[in-house]
Amino acid sequence: MSDENHARQLVVFTLGAEQYALPIEQVHEIIRYDEPRSVASPIAWVRGVISLRGRIVPVYDLAARLGLSSEITDTTKIVIVESGDETVGVTVDEVEEVLTVEDADFEAVPGADSELIESIAKLGDRLVVLLKPSTIFVGAGELSASAA
Repeated sequence: MSDENHARQLVVFTLGAEQYALPIEQVHEIIRYDEPRSVASPIAWVRGVISLRGRIVPVYDLAARLGLSSEITDTTKIVIVESGDETVGVTVDEVEEVLTVEDADFEAVPGADSELIESIAKLGDRLVVLLKPSTIFVGAGELSASAA
C-alpha cells in the first residue's frame, strides 16, 4: 500500500457565480474572446467557429450547455480544449487560476449529471466543479465533423 498522494492540476474558471474546472492536460490554450463566426446549428449552445492558426475550431457556450446564464464581458475568454482527437473552444466568464488539488479533496457529486461532471473539489470554503471534457459536448459532434 502506498502513502503517496496524487494530485491533479486544474484550470479554474467562473460561469456566473460558480467555479468550474477542466484538467490542465486537456486545456490547449486560453485566448481572449472574439465573436465566433455564426454557423447554422440546431444546438442552442453552439456559438459558431473560429480560425485558430488556420484550423477551424467550433466554439460552444459552456454556460448554456450547463443550463446557466452568462453574458459576454471584457473578461470573457475562450478556452481551447482537446479531448481525444477533437479540439473545441468553450466560452467562460473569466479564467481564475491553475490549482493543484490532492485526490483526497475530490468527492462525487450526488444528484449531479455524471455525464458532464466528474467530481467536486472541496478547497476550504470553495467548491470547484470538475467537468468531463470527453462527454460535455456530446451532441455537437456533427458540427465538429463538418468543420474539419
